[in-house]
Amino acid sequence: MDPREDLVRHYRWLRQYGLNDSHSGNASVRNGADCWVTPTGACADTLTADRLLRCPLDAAPPVGASLDAPLHLAVYRRNPRAGAVLHSHGPHVIAMTLDGEDFVPVDFEGQYYFPRVPVLRIAYGDYVEEAPERVARALAEHPVAVVAGHGVYAWGETLELAYKWSCSVESSARIAWLSR
Repeated sequence: MDPREDLVRHYRWLRQYGLNDSHSGNASVRNGADCWVTPTGACADTLTADRLLRCPLDAAPPVGASLDAPLHLAVYRRNPRAGAVLHSHGPHVIAMTLDGEDFVPVDFEGQYYFPRVPVLRIAYGDYVEEAPERVARALAEHPVAVVAGHGVYAWGETLELAYKWSCSVESSARIAWLSR
């Protein structure tokens, strides 16, 4: 499958299954020395592969790329194994990490996949400047990281694996929420 079509499919699934609203989150997939990234303000319901933007890994993202494109590029630069990065806004993960404390899953799968999920406190006014390096550093050691009050960043060697981590951490957070 064309990696751009696959990216659009996974981005739509994040919306379809409640991990993003119509225009939130962003996604990218590595393609050799480049990556494809969603445009800023992309609507998951109507996005098509031809609207994705090509970003060379060794350059600044093009105009129109997602606000988080520099973050995606930082993840790829720091982690050569990363083949995809997904950013989602799972409501249970956000709710369970509003306190800024690392998330420790209570369920079996969550503990197996993520013994600890790092939660980063980044002030709204500092986000654009600080998030790329801080999130990339966290994702160099963990499959997922959370920016408190904002959302989840997940990487995988494939889009499917990044999607699995995005869904799994939300499932663990939902279980933790229900267990309260």
